[in-house]
Amino acid sequence: MSDFLQLAWRADVRQRALKVAGVVGTILVAINQGDAILAGSLSTTQLLQIGLTYCVPYCVSSYSSVKAIGP
Repeated sequence: MSDFLQLAWRADVRQRALKVAGVVGTILVAINQGDAILAGSLSTTQLLQIGLTYCVPYCVSSYSSVKAIGP
């Protein structure tokens, strides 16, 4: 497990994951909460959902990068 976390914390893995999360997360937020954003009526729950929407592609990208790098 520590090897996995060590690889996941590498600068190149983090940078790649942040880029993926930025692009994919923004697309997903636009699809899922776009109407509320345009209406200016975001609830606390929706803000939490937006945060989680960015976390998911970050985690998926990090995981796939570590699996591609590691044994």
